Amino acid sequence: MSIDALIASRLLALRQAQDLSLAELAELSGVSKAMISKVERAQSSPTAMILGRLAAGLGVSLAELLVDDTAPSQRLRKKAAQAIWRDPEAGYLRRQVAERKPEGGVEMVEVELPRSTRITYPKWSGQPYRQHLWLVEGGLRIEYGDEVFELEPGDCLDFGVDRPLVFKTLGRSACRYLLVVS
Repeated sequence: MSIDALIASRLLALRQAQDLSLAELAELSGVSKAMISKVERAQSSPTAMILGRLAAGLGVSLAELLVDDTAPSQRLRKKAAQAIWRDPEAGYLRRQVAERKPEGGVEMVEVELPRSTRITYPKWSGQPYRQHLWLVEGGLRIEYGDEVFELEPGDCLDFGVDRPLVFKTLGRSACRYLLVVS
């Protein structure tokens, strides 16, 4: 199944599970009904900003839109089996290293942001969660509500999704980081 088909089926299933109409999800997320419909029919590849707004409107983590929850859990996840999604506009690359299991634990995501990239996410409408970001390469500026953090390789930032977020690469190169979500 392609990543766009997976996103389409997950978005539709999550919207229906919450008994939301297209109009209701559009109002909650700030994404137009037409765009939601296109994403649900796999006729459009959503950007990171659109996925973030949809996840926030549904009150779920971004991973819940990108991960096949019907796949069996495995102790060893080879790199080739890890789901990858690329933002069609910004080139943002997201690798789902490990999914959070229903019984608890952590989720691990590797992200590569091209240079001169700015990604914005709204405050989540559901149960906020915490995440740790460990910067591996490059420079990254994170705006967490009114707070601003500039990270260098090796820095680790603890923050939540309870405020609007902005991620911006710094300098002349891309950046790569690991997110651990709890």
